[in-house]
Amino acid sequence: MTKVVYYLTPKNENPVKDFLESLSKKQKSKAFRIFTLFSTYGLSSVIPHVKKLSGTPFWEIRILGSDNIRIMYGTVKHDQILVLHGFIKKQQKTPEREMRLASLRYKQWLDK
Repeated sequence: MTKVVYYLTPKNENPVKDFLESLSKKQKSKAFRIFTLFSTYGLSSVIPHVKKLSGTPFWEIRILGSDNIRIMYGTVKHDQILVLHGFIKKQQKTPEREMRLASLRYKQWLDK
């Protein structure tokens, strides 16, 4: 079983949860289904929906539909992932800005 932990800002805000709450009911349902599978059965259960981001310690969950939603996460422990950032992808390559934000949040979390 994998524990899913959401990034919290120093002010204890949850930007990933806020992003997920902003999605349509259908998109939100897809995202939470993937998180449930992930936490219950592990990475192998969500392989079609995840992709390693080369050159980084991050993975992205891909939620396809009318919008290409991406949720970036990193591993904190063997059985724990840290969900860092969510965004709607509008181009082929993951934007550098989104990668920098995930890196900053990951570093902040590890420095706690």
